[in-house]
Amino acid sequence: MRLARWRIPGDSAIREGVVVRDRVAELPAGVGIQDLLEAGLDRALAIGADVAAGMTDDAVSLAGVTLLAPLRPATIRDFVTFEEHVEGMTAGPDGRGNVPAEWYEYPTFYFSNPHSVIATGDPVVFPAASARRDFELEVAAVIGAVPGRDGAHLDPTEAAQHIFGYTIMNDWSARDVQAREMAVRLGPSKGKDFATTLGPVLVTVDEVADLVDEDGFLQLELEVLVNGVTVGTDLLGNMGWPFEELVAYASRDTRVVPGDVLGSGTCGRGCLAELWGRAGDLLPSPLVLGDEVVMRVERLGEIRNVIAESRETPSIPPARVRSRARTRAEL
Repeated sequence: MRLARWRIPGDSAIREGVVVRDRVAELPAGVGIQDLLEAGLDRALAIGADVAAGMTDDAVSLAGVTLLAPLRPATIRDFVTFEEHVEGMTAGPDGRGNVPAEWYEYPTFYFSNPHSVIATGDPVVFPAASARRDFELEVAAVIGAVPGRDGAHLDPTEAAQHIFGYTIMNDWSARDVQAREMAVRLGPSKGKDFATTLGPVLVTVDEVADLVDEDGFLQLELEVLVNGVTVGTDLLGNMGWPFEELVAYASRDTRVVPGDVLGSGTCGRGCLAELWGRAGDLLPSPLVLGDEVVMRVERLGEIRNVIAESRETPSIPPARVRSRARTRAEL
């Protein structure tokens, strides 16, 4: 099943439903995608099958709607699971990377901003302070409920049952802003939180189950293009951990809930900064106004966004030197 959220031109109402071939059909009144996530995969598939069966010849064409992000995430955890990507990001002057030993121990992630999610077709507004503008090609797993079970402290077998489906994810990155923040040992914060593309649809796990290998890795082919030129390709199966292990780690000492999004992290050669590290130079060039980035993932579809004009940014003064007094003086 393929789920989408959309608007019809001239109508501000947000509609949610099922994509069947080249048409869309709305879910029953009062039911949205979040409701399906909370109902669990089996119930969601049954509802979707009823909607598809009731679709008529006059159903709305997919080409005639404006797609929105396929869900409003509860949280976004973005992992770093591709060894090749880490090598490129840590490459020195000789082009060779140094993957830290800690990377191999656990699947590390950071939290991104669920309030800045955009859809395919939306303009991307980078921070005005950034000149090193970049994309990151990823696939994200979306969490659904398992009736009668909590999403806390899961083992990988349990975690797999909480994966509802997948969508494409572009973790837009202002690399210069990110580098400044991470020098303070925090971040990436404002280097990332301005935009994340999810879409074009949410594809349930049954649609790709035949491409999961015996070790649990999902073998989807990925490609990213800038202005029509392929910049990078990879296989999702090159992740260091399969998605159920990411979910299990995310749930450790806490919980995952329906609507949580877990990004795979950037695939090998799936961003410009990795290529800059390997080349020892800004080649290919950072993104500029008007560039179009297209990401394609086998069976999940395609997302495309164009870089837009940055907005004017109010200034904030630098830190003031303070006395470090331990008691308050008279005001």
